[in-house]
Amino acid sequence: MENKCKKDFPIFSEKENEGLVYLDSAATTQKPKCVLEKIKEFYEKNNANPLRGLYELSARATDAYEDARETVASFINAKSAEIIFTRNASESLNLVAYTWGMENVSEGDEIALPITEHHSNILPWQMLAKRKGAKLVFLEPNKRTGEFSDEELSKINEKTKIVAIAEVSNVLGITHPVKKIANIAHKNGAICVVDGAQSVPHSKVDVKNLDADFFAFSGHKICGPMGIGVLYGKKELLEKTEPFLRGGEMIEYVSRENATWAELPHKFEAGTVNAAGAIGLSEAIKYIKSIGMENIVDNDNRLTSLLMQEMGRIPHVNILGSKDFSKHSGIVTFTVDGVHPHDIATLLDTEKIAIRAGHHCAQPLGSYLELPATARVSVYIYNDENDVERFSKALKEIRKMSGYKD
Repeated sequence: MENKCKKDFPIFSEKENEGLVYLDSAATTQKPKCVLEKIKEFYEKNNANPLRGLYELSARATDAYEDARETVASFINAKSAEIIFTRNASESLNLVAYTWGMENVSEGDEIALPITEHHSNILPWQMLAKRKGAKLVFLEPNKRTGEFSDEELSKINEKTKIVAIAEVSNVLGITHPVKKIANIAHKNGAICVVDGAQSVPHSKVDVKNLDADFFAFSGHKICGPMGIGVLYGKKELLEKTEPFLRGGEMIEYVSRENATWAELPHKFEAGTVNAAGAIGLSEAIKYIKSIGMENIVDNDNRLTSLLMQEMGRIPHVNILGSKDFSKHSGIVTFTVDGVHPHDIATLLDTEKIAIRAGHHCAQPLGSYLELPATARVSVYIYNDENDVERFSKALKEIRKMSGYKD
């Protein structure tokens, strides 16, 4: 069945990409024409420095930028003042570590996080622990399913100050019970920081329902441009937290010795902002809403189910994580006996099939699973059954192409 969304993405109609099967959306998604045109429109018609000029052009730029913030806030059920624009989810998580973390974590405190985390949700906490004399406590999931036992979650205790967790693993695809984990964190006096980079594109996110204290995601993984990210923070926490970066526009008043900060969210957005990026992200969200999140989930599940069925029929192919396709969030990570994941990706590329191979910025998980590298397929709204068929047919030949005779 041909995917009707694919025509909305210009990259697939370019001559050099003829026949491309793009299965690396967990790394970055392609951009629909409406997003590209919206960014172009901003630079052609409304390009001025938002929040600063008193003339009409700057006012239009400001309105467009703040409208984008409203769109993002509504999309995840937050208040506009709780939405901070950053470069990406990595910067958002670092912002929390360098601000709230540095102000509130003390020697002997614990920071709990799953071993399954992306490096972006490990390195900031490593830094914080080293600087403050705190301890990192890793939650280890069932190696077969990727799920956490209650015994593992009991590592979150009265010593815990921060629980940092991805809602969806970028390797196993498993959706973690963030609401349950946030509740455990709060009962122990800790905050819950959520990496939503993989969940926001694939499911309806409600930060209030999750009761996340901070929630981060990247625009480029939800059909938006690169270089724009989001940090949601509960207003009461943001108001008590000092800014991460300091400079233009994030101030109320500056004297020779001191400064006072602008109101939320501007006190966290120093310097000239990425207005075009925010506007592009807003347009991407509108596009996603026009498709319907329920339709995205249905497409994810249909294609993931088909992928796992086809891959399950191929000898020597090993799928990581749950055998339940609905628990993979459009991500299927695998190995092929005797063939290095880098070779798998390279050989598939000769068939114009793009997948990801390596440690997926999750080396601690690779060590835990004793798999230093794996191959990963990830689908999104522009993929269809034809893509799965092309991939599966090529995967069947991988061992033969690598010199095996079976």
